Amino acid sequence: MEIINIKKTDDTPLVILNAENNIMEISGRSLPEDLNKFYIPIIEWVKEYSKKPNPSTVFKFKLDYFNTASSKNILSILMSLKELYNAGNKVLVEWFYQEDDEEMLETGVEFERIIKIPFKYVKY
Repeated sequence: MEIINIKKTDDTPLVILNAENNIMEISGRSLPEDLNKFYIPIIEWVKEYSKKPNPSTVFKFKLDYFNTASSKNILSILMSLKELYNAGNKVLVEWFYQEDDEEMLETGVEFERIIKIPFKYVKY
């Protein structure tokens, strides 16, 4: 499968999607100017990955901040992971949040409530 490796900028997160090495991570700030151009390849990659997943999937979200429009795309990624989970695959979302960022923790809890797949919360 193709590897996606997008460098972090002031307005876009680092994205590493590497099925061979089982690395799936989005980290940084998400305020892309063109949401579709940024997120559609990521969403499509996750859907393609779901056709032939690894025995265990861990997807890491280490976001410092994201806007409302980005949250809809994050939810789309999570929905694809839910389909993978519902098909009987091992899936875990690791949701990172800064110790003093209760809002980011609450956002993760809300996504978990909506999606209903296992989340692990990691304070840093």
